[in-house]
Amino acid sequence: MRGQRSNASYNCILDLEKILLRKVGEAVGRFRMIRDGDRVAVALSGGKDSLTLLEALLLLAKRAPVEFSVCAFTVEQGKFLRPIAPLGEYLKERGVDWTYYQDRPSLRLLEEQPEHGCDLCSRYRRRAVYEIARGLGANVIAFGHTADDFCESFLRNALFTGRVSALPPITYSRDKEFRLIRPLAFVTEEITSRFASSLGAPIVPCGCSLRTGTVRKSIRGLFSEIEKDYPHLKETLLSAMGNLETDRLLDPRYLDLDGKSERAARAILPILTE
Repeated sequence: MRGQRSNASYNCILDLEKILLRKVGEAVGRFRMIRDGDRVAVALSGGKDSLTLLEALLLLAKRAPVEFSVCAFTVEQGKFLRPIAPLGEYLKERGVDWTYYQDRPSLRLLEEQPEHGCDLCSRYRRRAVYEIARGLGANVIAFGHTADDFCESFLRNALFTGRVSALPPITYSRDKEFRLIRPLAFVTEEITSRFASSLGAPIVPCGCSLRTGTVRKSIRGLFSEIEKDYPHLKETLLSAMGNLETDRLLDPRYLDLDGKSERAARAILPILTE
C-alpha cells in the first residue's frame, strides 16, 4: 500500500511538472522571451514563485531547441524573515549557480528611514539587480510574477487608475542592456504552491510579501469569491489580455471617427439590430 501511495505521489509530481513546463514553454515561445545563446539570471526572492521559475527554466534548458544557460541571484535588503543559509545549501546541492548579494544602500535605508515607501525600496533593488546581472554576464533577467499577478495588475489598473494595462511579459531595461521576462505569465499560484512544496526547498519569506495593501487584498477577495462559481476566471482574463478589440473601447486613437473603416461598420451592425 505504501509503495502504491509513493507511485501515485510521484506520478502526481510528474503531471504537475508537465503542466508547469507546458505553460512556461507557451509564454517563452509566444513572447520570444529566451533566444539562442542567452544567459538568464533568475531573480530569486526565496518564495514559492521564484523557486518554481528557477526549476522550470533549469528543466527547460535541457529540453529547449535553443541553447541558453541559467543562473540565480538573491538581493538582501534586510527584510527576510528567516535565515537565507538553508536556501543557499539547497541550491548548492542542486548545482545551481547562485549569487547572494547584500545591498548596502538598502540596509542603510532600512536603518535611516525604517518607514520608507515601496517605490524607494524598488528603486534600490532595481539598481542592485542590474549590477548583479552585469557581473554574472547575463543579458536576460527573469522575474517570478505569476498569472495571479497579471490578473490582479490588470484589474487594479482598470478599476483604480483608469488604464487598461497589466504587467508586460517581456520588456527591456532603459538602455536595452537587459531583456526582462516573466515566464510564469500563464502559471497560477495554485500551481507554484504545489510545485514548490513538491521540491522540498526551504521557503524564505520576505516581510514585504506579508503586507498586502487594501486594494490588493480586496481584489484577491473578489477573485476568490467569483472563482467559486467560475474556476477558470484567471485563464479567461489572461486570454482577454491577449485578445484586444481596440475598436470596441473608448480610446479615440483606435476608433474610426470618420466612418472609413469597413470593420467599424461591421462592428456597429449587431448593436443597431439588437
